[in-house]
Amino acid sequence: MSEPIVVGTDGSGESDRAVDWAAAEAALRERPLRIVHAVPGRSATALFAAAEKAGRLARAGHAVVDAAGARVRDRWPDVETTTVVVEDETSDALRRHSEDAFELVLGRRGRGGFASLLLGSTSLRMASRSGVPVVIVRGGEAGGEAGAEVVAGIDPRKETGAVLDYAFDAAARRGARLRVVHAWQMSTTLIDAGYTAEDADPGPELRRQVAAACEPLQRRYPQVDAVGQVVLEHPVQALTGPSRTARLLVVGARERRWSSPRLGSTGHGVVHHAQCPVAVVPPPSRR
Repeated sequence: MSEPIVVGTDGSGESDRAVDWAAAEAALRERPLRIVHAVPGRSATALFAAAEKAGRLARAGHAVVDAAGARVRDRWPDVETTTVVVEDETSDALRRHSEDAFELVLGRRGRGGFASLLLGSTSLRMASRSGVPVVIVRGGEAGGEAGAEVVAGIDPRKETGAVLDYAFDAAARRGARLRVVHAWQMSTTLIDAGYTAEDADPGPELRRQVAAACEPLQRRYPQVDAVGQVVLEHPVQALTGPSRTARLLVVGARERRWSSPRLGSTGHGVVHHAQCPVAVVPPPSRR
């Protein structure tokens, strides 16, 4: 069986949109869909309720995933769909059930079984630490409009293969143009020394580096109309601006150093402020 698309749901409007996005993605990629809902384990519920409360939570969880599964089967009948209710902490349940996944899809915020599914907690934690791409679907977005761009943010001086591979493939499958963006800023040292943007402009060299990074993927995906863009702007602004009309925004996560999270300041800002779904792509596994 091919790697599934995994989506977390709690029955809220935000997570319903994430389920719809994930189902459309599963249909587009011809992959199975796994819908996951987490409920507190008995050890947690014992702190504030009797054992029968845990049973009611489990039944409510099954109702949530059953409703989501029925909606998917009605709208995307060709997608192989399974549902899972897990007694576990939300992030642990998502991590465990996405270990064999192609990607994990989450809404920006949630309630109920995903009570902590707000940016800064579960969604942010999974985007920081997941070993598979994590797509965070903004409310009101469930796939974007046909023909709109896929936007990818890269730093050509670092490893870009995983981000560009995901972005080119996403653009090819959607018949969308790909905009590859690198943003740079002048250092405070240069500014304090009186240099202007024209004096310090690394644009020509950076444009060559962006083109070189894209070249192998462009050969693999000749049907994708890809354009590189180097801008003098804060990276978060440079990426969230085009996200207003994009179908998908793709950024990378940093390689983890010891116990620190892999989502850098740019990824953190983009996930918070982008106006379209954001895919956070982890670096290649070193194992």
